[in-house]
Amino acid sequence: MQVQVVDYTAEDAPQKFVQSLRETGFGVLVNHPIQQALVESIYKNWYEFFSTEEKNDFAFDPEKQDGYFAPEISETAKGHSKKDIKEYYHVYPWGRIPAQLNDEILSYYKLASDLAAELLDWVEKHSPADVAEHYSEALSNMIKDTPNTLLRVLHYPPLTGDEEPGAIRAAAHEDINLLTILPAANEPGLQVQGKDGEWMDVPADFGNLIINIGDMLQEASNGYFPSTSHRVINPTGKGSDKSRISLPLFLHPRSEVKLSERHTQESYLLERLRELGVK
Repeated sequence: MQVQVVDYTAEDAPQKFVQSLRETGFGVLVNHPIQQALVESIYKNWYEFFSTEEKNDFAFDPEKQDGYFAPEISETAKGHSKKDIKEYYHVYPWGRIPAQLNDEILSYYKLASDLAAELLDWVEKHSPADVAEHYSEALSNMIKDTPNTLLRVLHYPPLTGDEEPGAIRAAAHEDINLLTILPAANEPGLQVQGKDGEWMDVPADFGNLIINIGDMLQEASNGYFPSTSHRVINPTGKGSDKSRISLPLFLHPRSEVKLSERHTQESYLLERLRELGVK
């Protein structure tokens, strides 16, 4: 089963989109409300920021987890020993944001969060009754007034040939949150692992909006919606000397939201951050 590309404006979009999530953990939208011009401007402006030393003035806060994460402290994916080849910045509306980037990135944060709430309504509407009855509250309500939704601006630098053997831009992993909203990056490389174990490219034409399930939705749906492994592979040939900018929005419920009998958002997140070595 391939990841479905769904026209957001089509009458059967909700059903097709949720079917793709169920079968692959991923869905791709076209003709969606997020303007490509805004995404391109964010890519350009944050690439310029990552190219300056100003980024070091915003070094991440270990407690709040906002700010700039340098390559030396980048994530090591669960089950892996080599750090990913990337640097990134954590954007929260309450966090530190460079003044020249503030208005544009927060405008995107709200736009993507509003769309995500609609997509969660699609997921709930097309969940089987025996799955939906276990949601502790409406899925879209779980993110209402949440301070926890994270927008990560990622920069995968050009490859130099000096990378640690076996290291890639993002090793195979699953996301922690409910849903991840991701405009197609300015360079290819995103892959998802199918049920047969084979890796397939996620349709990533510029302008596509890629959505995938995170562990928290898998937990809340008792496994009905799968949080599937995905990765960003290293480019080859001419592509290896290009930067890659990526803009995932990780949709998180409020801390007290009950995901299951075992976990609230807060307890689940702490468990995973410890596993990643960033907490």
